[in-house]
Amino acid sequence: MNQPKILLYSFLDTEYTIGTIEELGRSLKFDIIDLEGDLDEQFRGVEMVIDLGGRGTAEMINAAVDVKHWQVIGTGLDKCDVEAILRKGCSLASTPGFTSALGLSECAMMYILMLTRKYHEARENFATKHFFEPNGKTLDGMTLGIIGYGASGRQLAKRAKVFGMRIEAIDVRPLEPDLPEELRPDFYGTPDDMDDLIGRTDVLSVHLHLTPETTHIIDKRRLGLMKPTAFVINVARGPLIDEEALADAVLTGQIGGAGIDVFSQEPTDSDRPEYQLPNFIVTPHTSGQTDDTIRRRCQIAVENARRLVAGEELIHTVDISMGLGKK
Repeated sequence: MNQPKILLYSFLDTEYTIGTIEELGRSLKFDIIDLEGDLDEQFRGVEMVIDLGGRGTAEMINAAVDVKHWQVIGTGLDKCDVEAILRKGCSLASTPGFTSALGLSECAMMYILMLTRKYHEARENFATKHFFEPNGKTLDGMTLGIIGYGASGRQLAKRAKVFGMRIEAIDVRPLEPDLPEELRPDFYGTPDDMDDLIGRTDVLSVHLHLTPETTHIIDKRRLGLMKPTAFVINVARGPLIDEEALADAVLTGQIGGAGIDVFSQEPTDSDRPEYQLPNFIVTPHTSGQTDDTIRRRCQIAVENARRLVAGEELIHTVDISMGLGKK
């Protein structure tokens, strides 16, 4: 197909980024930004930037004098200078929550199962030949609270319902009347209902983008509202939860445990004492990184490249008034 001149930026060299570059390369031709090279020269005549992770630097944005479209491969824009890009007069698009919702929800469900079946303790018992313990918990009849009922929250609800869990959700948007039954929660409330919901849940999972309003939305006070047997799950953004308050809550037994894939500082300090606990499950920010996520996100970038050349309206564009949305 006809395509614009494209530059690609990736701040990491991981299995996920390599897979994304390979998938994009099946449909598009592009050059990869060389941070050691002359940015002004590399950006000359470039019409489209593909930014893996949305972490393009100020120097790149300044050099992008000919760019018409900035395509972020990722859902959240908390690492992206949205205002600076839009001030240049070019469009900006992300790859929305549905592109990674399956991976995120599956990982959250994995945490729930690992925590309720005490996986780390069981694995240690196996290694030491201590059989027939520990005793787990059955999910049927438990309450799952979901803060942010967007794409990944709904996919988690769909999976948890199969296990017999009661679903309670919080969101700022009204629930669609035609939502399929498999995605319809047993309770649906507004942010005003959040504290009461937190106190009722056996598992609390946050599915929000990071904004000033959502930073530490789960703080010391709200952790204090939880049952002492309840678990916290976070596969969205690290600073949604006050990490110091969470550490204290788990280390002191105030709550039952946590499953965390995202951290305020990445890489995080893996030697922190709470991460050594058997009831604290951690993974290195991989919950959304699956082959399906790569395929879905790359499809959006390829389609926007086509539309840019054709002069058609681009998909999944953002503007300042939209904020950062939901995960």
